Amino acid sequence: MKNSSCVTTFMMMGLSDHPNLQVLLFILFLCVYIVALVGNLAIIAAILSYPKLHTPMYFFLFHLAVVDVICTSTIIPKMLGNIAMVSKSISYSGCIAQLYSFTWCLGAEMVLFTVMAYDRYVAICHPLRYTLMMNKKVCMCLSTVVILIAISNSWVHTGLIMRLTFCGPNGINHFFCEIPPLLALSCSPVRINEVWVFTADIFLAMGDFLLTCLSYCFIVRAILKIKTSEGKKKAFSTCSSHLIVVSLYYSTVIYTYIRPASSYSFERDKVVAALYTLVTPTLNPIVYTLRNKDVKTALKKVFFIT
Repeated sequence: MKNSSCVTTFMMMGLSDHPNLQVLLFILFLCVYIVALVGNLAIIAAILSYPKLHTPMYFFLFHLAVVDVICTSTIIPKMLGNIAMVSKSISYSGCIAQLYSFTWCLGAEMVLFTVMAYDRYVAICHPLRYTLMMNKKVCMCLSTVVILIAISNSWVHTGLIMRLTFCGPNGINHFFCEIPPLLALSCSPVRINEVWVFTADIFLAMGDFLLTCLSYCFIVRAILKIKTSEGKKKAFSTCSSHLIVVSLYYSTVIYTYIRPASSYSFERDKVVAALYTLVTPTLNPIVYTLRNKDVKTALKKVFFIT
């Protein structure tokens, strides 16, 4: 795809240019990265090594952990380097690569949340048919769909960005290469980009969110039919954590991408972006293991904790 850009390097402005905040931001996001990386890698190791976790639910949780590792590793190391160094530059090709990786993770995570909600729907609403409806072949097909949608989403958005002309200024008012700040820098028309971003947000973000909500409507209806309070509590506990993370993730993504580039307020939107790029991948391993006895047992075996 032909690139007519005359800008070869972008300057990343980051979350704040205040000198007194740089050390604090570096420590904060280094801790976030360590927690996200260790937490998600621990989940990956636990699922791979503990046979009891070789079920559809943990199969998709494994995929989510892998996506979270890729997402945080795409953004935070470069972000920490920019905070620590005087030069806060990123090459055009590096920016495009970061954009591609991030949009892939964004698409994969949204579809994974929907698939995981469907898995919980089948487990609670059709427990006797669960092994049949979520057999190995079905899980592999769903996993393939997640990957194909994520690749298609990232290729479309990255390809459209590469067709734009960037002739200066080259300062990205963000902490990573995301679509909205790049559109704001383009000196060529971005109408097609905005239409595709809006379309993807409607069908991918809002579509997945509505499907997830639909799954939970059936789940709640099934839970309310359970006669014992202990049974209701157990059923709710398996879904509450997932619903909290999903709500936080979708609300911030839809808020960011549903608007035209001219309406972005980057100082506010950088904070919103931090929620779905940094906070959610860090929370995922915590909320999914906090009250999960099987995962706790597996982690103890992995780390030889008696």
